[in-house]
Amino acid sequence: MPERLTHKLWFGIGPGVAVADAPEVVRSVEYADRAGLDFFALSDHPYYGDRLEAYSTLALLLGRTRNITGVTTVTNLPTRPVPLLARTLSTLSALTGGRIVLGLGAGGYWDDIVRFGATRLDPAAAVRALEEAIGLVRALSGGGGAPVTLDGEFTRIAALDPAPGPAPLIWTGSVGPRSLAVTGRSADGWIPGNAADWHSDRYRSSRPLIDEAARAAGRDPADIATVFNLPARITDSAAVAPRDRSGRWLGGSVAQWITELTGAVLEHGASGFVYFASGDPSGQIGLGRWAEEIVPAVREAVAKG
Repeated sequence: MPERLTHKLWFGIGPGVAVADAPEVVRSVEYADRAGLDFFALSDHPYYGDRLEAYSTLALLLGRTRNITGVTTVTNLPTRPVPLLARTLSTLSALTGGRIVLGLGAGGYWDDIVRFGATRLDPAAAVRALEEAIGLVRALSGGGGAPVTLDGEFTRIAALDPAPGPAPLIWTGSVGPRSLAVTGRSADGWIPGNAADWHSDRYRSSRPLIDEAARAAGRDPADIATVFNLPARITDSAAVAPRDRSGRWLGGSVAQWITELTGAVLEHGASGFVYFASGDPSGQIGLGRWAEEIVPAVREAVAKG
């Protein structure tokens, strides 16, 4: 069994973020918590008025659940002051017993980000801002240390006390070589963008850059999880073509899902998966199949190796 499998496997859902679907979002996450799933994931696009704001939604959903972890995949860093983001995370962690993961991105929809009032950064600056933010969030956690002062390129603070709780796990949505290197040096996990999966060129070309940067920083690459978004369907019968021409996973029967995800973990180093119930026409039926049939079977198959 690969060394990476000595670490936690994450199985989650993306319940959607449409304002119009708010009651269904709550029901889906409450169900996922009862069913024993590990986390729920919310996107963060505050410039769109028809979408739920990520962190207020996280707070409500974590308050309505008992065991499941919440993560924003990924936090839109340019629209959120880092010291306030750090305080938000430490508060949510304290209130929920640590059920929070920080998903963090450098920013991708820059025209929309600028419309929201943030300053446009060029790609290189955005990556530097990402790395600075990761360091500052960690510095403002853990307690017991000296007050934190930073005269950074993007954030300046003076003598802020660290929060008492530990820093959250940090997953990035890195895409380009420079941000992938930041993930390798500094992050705990990576969420490949644009629905990339374990057979995609994006994953195959990007993951080695993370591993190389991790080793250069004296880290074990196996400590950096890869969590895949799966906007795919769970069908009643076996799909004739479960992948498209590019090789991307489209979905299929429960048995096909179990085979695919078990192979993704054992053969390709996957550490987790997000099933987007909001994008599957089968709705609650698909969510039930995910939580009650697919996830337990994959966990069992992986445990057997």
